[in-house]
Amino acid sequence: MSAALSVAREVCYPLTSDLDVVSARRVVRDWATEIGLAIVDLTKVVTAASELARNAVLHGGGGVMCLQVVQHGERRGLRVTFKDKGPGIADLDLAMSDGYTTGRGMGIGLPGSKRLVNEFALESTPSDGTCVTIVRWKA
Repeated sequence: MSAALSVAREVCYPLTSDLDVVSARRVVRDWATEIGLAIVDLTKVVTAASELARNAVLHGGGGVMCLQVVQHGERRGLRVTFKDKGPGIADLDLAMSDGYTTGRGMGIGLPGSKRLVNEFALESTPSDGTCVTIVRWKA
């Protein structure tokens, strides 16, 4: 029998502006440091969080970011969830393909973020918003 996932700490932050994206980067970095993520893992989760927070503001019209320190057996990690009430993503496969962009970006946002974390979940309903959850486990 495997251990259940437990949440040791949770806080949510609004994502409504570029300033909130900057704050999101800072708070994710602070929490990752507190749980002892190595510098490479810390950099990866901060980069992914920054991209996903920016997406929520730019494409989702704003939303919320929730951070959780999670424990699964002996493993400890940082789970970050981004939710918006924007137009949603009509074609998830297309959105997850390298090079696809709806703006002037390089098209590495969602698939690039997925490669930077240990776990990645994406749910989106057209006209009802998007939810992306990432987890980076302490090595």
